Amino acid sequence: MNEHHPVLLTEVITGLAIKPNGVYLDLTIGRGGHAREILKSLTSGRLLGFDQDATAIASLSALKTSYPALTLYHQNFRDFPIMLAQEKIHRVDGILLDLGVSSPQFDVAERGFSYRFDGPLDMRMDQRQGKTATMILATEDVKTLTRIFRDYADETFAYPIAKAIIKQRQIAPITSTSQLVNLIKAVKPAKALMKKGHPAKQVFQALRIAVNDELNVLKDTIEKASQSLTINGRLAVISFHSGEDRIVKQYFQQLTVIEGSRRGPAMYERPSTPSFLKQAPYPCLPSPEEVAMNHRAESAVLRIIERIKDEE
Repeated sequence: MNEHHPVLLTEVITGLAIKPNGVYLDLTIGRGGHAREILKSLTSGRLLGFDQDATAIASLSALKTSYPALTLYHQNFRDFPIMLAQEKIHRVDGILLDLGVSSPQFDVAERGFSYRFDGPLDMRMDQRQGKTATMILATEDVKTLTRIFRDYADETFAYPIAKAIIKQRQIAPITSTSQLVNLIKAVKPAKALMKKGHPAKQVFQALRIAVNDELNVLKDTIEKASQSLTINGRLAVISFHSGEDRIVKQYFQQLTVIEGSRRGPAMYERPSTPSFLKQAPYPCLPSPEEVAMNHRAESAVLRIIERIKDEE
């Protein structure tokens, strides 16, 4: 197994300003890279770790043995308020949401996330859910497929790829990653194929987002997360593509900036100061040295906000 390098590790730990007796949530614990550093900073505090991937949760049994402060949940991160209620926890001191797909998911052909290995077109983070990438390619119309590829991954050739998928599935279903990669390569012109990066990267990203409903889950989760922070509690989100970061940026802007009205009584109904504060540097990007060590950090963007008061 390749050495695991948590993205923006120092920046996350510094940005969360961890209290030794605090309660923290790692909503995408994955291989536990960020969680280990959080746990090292705790004395009487707790860390609740969530992941919808059963393999990720199973792999962290040793970490749980070493750190009794860790509690693990095999759950989609949008469900964290249910677990907090069960634990009788009302507010927490910090929440981390790392939206990257973990290396093991990419590296296991059977999961279907990777365009580098031949495998079934699955792409489910939580294999208890029903919808797979194969099912999306088999059932959605050309308009929907185009929108998925364009909106979720900025794919320039979204429409011709969608048309080719419709045409191909009339002959035989598209069920493997290699089938989809070959179809994409056949559609894209030679000039596009010569560009840096794999020609199927964006379509695979878009399908993964669609299969797991990632953007809607993200919107729901960051709202719940901000509401779950205690005073001086911090929410840190690492995103890896423009669609994710746009959602985070816009919501954080809404929380941290008061848009005063110039006329009418509406301006008096707004709070005088925001309830949240952006933490500098905002946004935080990986250093060239980190990118050189871990190419998957290249597109990472970290944004952190702190609750400074309860809403008026």
